Amino acid sequence: MRNSVECAWLALLAALAMSSAALAQNARPAQSAPATKAAPAPARDLNGVWAAPGPDSRLNPMPPMTPWGKQQAALYKNDFAYSVAASNDPLKTCDPQGFPRNILNEIRGIEFEQTPTKMLELLQYQRTWREIWTDGRKAPANVGAPGGPDPRWYGFSVGKWDGDHAFVVDTIGTDPMPWLDRNGDPRSSDLKVEERYTRTDHDTLEMAVTIDDPKAYSMPFEVTKVIYKWNPGQVLDEQLCVPSIMMNYLSTIANTADPAASGDGK
Repeated sequence: MRNSVECAWLALLAALAMSSAALAQNARPAQSAPATKAAPAPARDLNGVWAAPGPDSRLNPMPPMTPWGKQQAALYKNDFAYSVAASNDPLKTCDPQGFPRNILNEIRGIEFEQTPTKMLELLQYQRTWREIWTDGRKAPANVGAPGGPDPRWYGFSVGKWDGDHAFVVDTIGTDPMPWLDRNGDPRSSDLKVEERYTRTDHDTLEMAVTIDDPKAYSMPFEVTKVIYKWNPGQVLDEQLCVPSIMMNYLSTIANTADPAASGDGK
């Protein structure tokens, strides 16, 4: 009798298991929630804070350099190939980054503020800002010439809209003292830079940067393309390069760690 009851229970459990398996096979697979589609980009509007993807955006390879460009590149010692003490990167003594390095290196966050006559670009690292004129004026053609304005660390920039979602900036008249980027790639006073900021949807901003420097490179080239994300809650940090702090670091740590280097940045 006991064996009969146990057999009956086993048969019932087997039937239930088979029934559950059949139901599972016939059931429809669970569907994931549809992806939320980003809102469309507003027309001619870059206002707001944009989160940067990382500290360095120099992504694309360089074209062949001219003989002059090769000579200049040989003079630069970046901190990838050399110790900090042996490097002659101007940034290690807290010189201004200059343009276009400020949009290629240490791009921690940016903010755009539009006015009727210009676009202001605020950059988190070293808390710098740029004026990009949008009132139809042209950048001066005689920078550095007698009677003309002096070159600037961040150049002379004018911008215009290409359609409703692409803002194009042309910059000339940059001082050649700052490095082009952290690698120490060469640049001359003939440098022309085009930035194209394309707002592909409400939350996405694509930045493409094209370098045109015929004295240093054999052809114009797109040096980088970076995707920023709109982040209205982001607060731009105070990231300053303080000369006294940097000098103390070089004298007590960096130069001590590399006794062979002079530490004078030369």
